Amino acid sequence: MRTLNLGILAHVDAGKTSLTERLLHAAGVIDEVGSVDDGSTQTDSLALERQRGITIKAAVVSFDVGGTSVNLIDTPGHPDFIAEVERVLSVLDGAVLVVSAVEGVQAQTRVLMRALRRLRIPTLVFVNKVDRRGARPSSVLRDIAVFLTPAVVAMGRVLDAGTRGASVVPGIGDGAVEVLAEHDDAVLAAYVEGREPPSLAAVVAAQTRRCAVHPVYFGSAITGAGVPELAAGVAEFLPVSSGDADGPVSGSVFKVERGAAGERIAYVRMFSGTVRVRDRVHVRVRREEKVTGISVFAQGAAVRRDAVRAGQVARLWGLEDVRIGDAIGVPPSSREHRFAPPTLETVVVPSRAADRGALHAALTQLAEQDPLINLRHDGVRQEMWVSLYGEVQKEVVQATLAGEYGLEVEFRETSVICLERPVGVGSAVEFIRQGDNPFLATVGLRVEPGSGVTFRLGVELGSMPFAFFKAVEETVREALGQGLCGWRVTDCAVTVTHSGYWARQSHAHGTFDKSMSSTAGDFRLLTPLVLMSALRSAGTEVLSPVHRFWLEVPSDVLGVLTPVMARFRAVLSSSVPRGRTTVVEGDIPAAFVHAFQRKVPGLTRGEGVLETSFSHYAPVRGEAPVRERTDQNPLDRKEYLLRVTRRTE
Repeated sequence: MRTLNLGILAHVDAGKTSLTERLLHAAGVIDEVGSVDDGSTQTDSLALERQRGITIKAAVVSFDVGGTSVNLIDTPGHPDFIAEVERVLSVLDGAVLVVSAVEGVQAQTRVLMRALRRLRIPTLVFVNKVDRRGARPSSVLRDIAVFLTPAVVAMGRVLDAGTRGASVVPGIGDGAVEVLAEHDDAVLAAYVEGREPPSLAAVVAAQTRRCAVHPVYFGSAITGAGVPELAAGVAEFLPVSSGDADGPVSGSVFKVERGAAGERIAYVRMFSGTVRVRDRVHVRVRREEKVTGISVFAQGAAVRRDAVRAGQVARLWGLEDVRIGDAIGVPPSSREHRFAPPTLETVVVPSRAADRGALHAALTQLAEQDPLINLRHDGVRQEMWVSLYGEVQKEVVQATLAGEYGLEVEFRETSVICLERPVGVGSAVEFIRQGDNPFLATVGLRVEPGSGVTFRLGVELGSMPFAFFKAVEETVREALGQGLCGWRVTDCAVTVTHSGYWARQSHAHGTFDKSMSSTAGDFRLLTPLVLMSALRSAGTEVLSPVHRFWLEVPSDVLGVLTPVMARFRAVLSSSVPRGRTTVVEGDIPAAFVHAFQRKVPGLTRGEGVLETSFSHYAPVRGEAPVRERTDQNPLDRKEYLLRVTRRTE
């Protein structure tokens, strides 16, 4: 049977988890449709998900339709859990983007559609909640064409929208020929000549699979209207998995969870080859681990199997050191980073000092499941920092630590994560045994503006052992984790300008003499000193994250709201009247987003709707914020030399 790995994506509360339930019910996988409000859905299995009625972790279920086995991956809708969505995108064959017929296109909807189009993932759109009061399917279709993509083809029309009896009449909508003609010469010729075009369904299928158009379906996950048509469209229009089951093993880990006994369970999408129980597979290319168990998703459940083949999604046991993002076997073709990393961070403090060790272990496990938590431990101040997308995620982490680990914790005030980048060109060099350089290494570095972080050699590769160059590069990338102001350095090109070492020396009887021989350790200890000196010479600027906001408010409160937005340093880009409301868009520094969110309800009589998403980084004007430093980088030369000398004695 053919396999399709399908993602369900949406803005929070658009109804994607309810749609998942309805698709499972229509396929005969479940006898009764679960409820998000009652906490009885198949995919929201975590206790915290059931309590809050939101999806926090991606979940996989399976059903069959039209001769295709569909692995359906339900993803979080809340922007605080966008990292979970990012990991899923890398393993999809196709997607369904859910839009509410009442709320319409929302901020997160735009973010998701941009990513889907950039990654060229074939996507169907499902306009949900056509039975809800205030449903406006026709205008939502126009909004999709304006705000998401103009290449949309309506696959039906809605009768009695906004009532419990709303129904869907299937069929390719008016205007489809014009849209399809833009991407198909045969359709264009028939349209110009006034002839009947070729089979439109076949054309829609072909264009959908190559991401030229996006079919739009209408319906209700609650009543089931329009869901069979959507399921049929999934099987007819989206491409199935490809890959050679007899080829080299190649897979990607997109989720890691802990089993009842604490063992790691890896969720893997196989792109090529076959993995069997007791096979030894390469994880992260160099390390080899033994697979002790496999379960493949089929008809709603994970079923134990002896093997997983190309195109399938499975859970693997036995990979005890596996992490999210790891490649199994040959690394598959990677997709570029899709969403911004977290822009907030906070210190986690145990309520009882005795729990500090247990808290570190628990946060380490949570970071396995969500690497972008980015646990950072400050050994000097004995503090643990975690990165976050928002306040909801912080509440979830706190509840998880209490519920699953029995740890009561507190968070310090959330702060914004900035970046640094060089603004000029700077160089520095340290020579062996010159000045107060205690290391048997010569390192010279030039730092200048670039794109991302790049490392290159300005000296001959054979001028010293490759292991020493490797030590310099690895240390440069690690040391750039904290620049002059303590922030991670980006957009930086580092070039090695000088290199030198003392060859291995031995006494007559063959004993190695460290005092006369360079080691990789010398280069690892000297490189941070040179790099910070070069950065200081180049100078850096601090960049702060900026969010894009979309705000709909009653028009009569706009005069009161405008000066408040100015106090939060919001910059307006547009203001569009919509009847008795006005939609305002603009940019606001991430540092003020949470405070602004708390102000909006009181200033708008509770009627304001605010949505935000990360937009870009912008240079900080005025005094740059300084991040508390760990002990990894040497801004104070004497203190650094004293510390490392003591450590190496």
